[in-house]
Amino acid sequence: MSESSTAKKSTNAIRVVLGIGGLVAVVLGILVLVWPLKTAAIITILIAIYAVVAGLVYLGLGIFSRGLGVWARIGHIVLGALFIAAGIIAFLNPGDATLILAFIVTIFIGVSWIVEGIVALTLLGQVASKGWTIFYAIISIIAGIFILLAPLWAAALLWLFLGIALIVLGIVQVIRAFTYKGGSFGAAVAY
Repeated sequence: MSESSTAKKSTNAIRVVLGIGGLVAVVLGILVLVWPLKTAAIITILIAIYAVVAGLVYLGLGIFSRGLGVWARIGHIVLGALFIAAGIIAFLNPGDATLILAFIVTIFIGVSWIVEGIVALTLLGQVASKGWTIFYAIISIIAGIFILLAPLWAAALLWLFLGIALIVLGIVQVIRAFTYKGGSFGAAVAY
């Protein structure tokens, strides 16, 4: 096989991957915007499935791994039971589990933004652009506080933003698939 033939096949493969990835993003974005609660519930159910499977794996490790110490085995069994319980609870109450998951993720984002702003302020002595760092820190802290004060409203806004972002980025990815000329794969998937 010639080098140009291999390069052409690689380019075509990258185009297909970019195109499929873009189309999947567009479809997911549309689902998030058209059926936000149903899409969130489906994601919660997928996480519940993961929790049950992970719980079974941890239980198996705790029960059958003879090389582990007693406390490691007990820890795996307890962790497995917790994962399974969380998965079952999510299956039995998908609506409530979706709200709780949205609440937890949003709180995590809010706290992360506050911590990120504080960390940025601690770096003031080490950065050249102090003004931009202070601006970034203030915006990050204010956004984090806003999210913590209204987490469910913020979750709805973040979900809406996610849907729009998926559609826009998916369309751009599809366009990139049609216009990709070859080169390194890293350049093809970098945003």
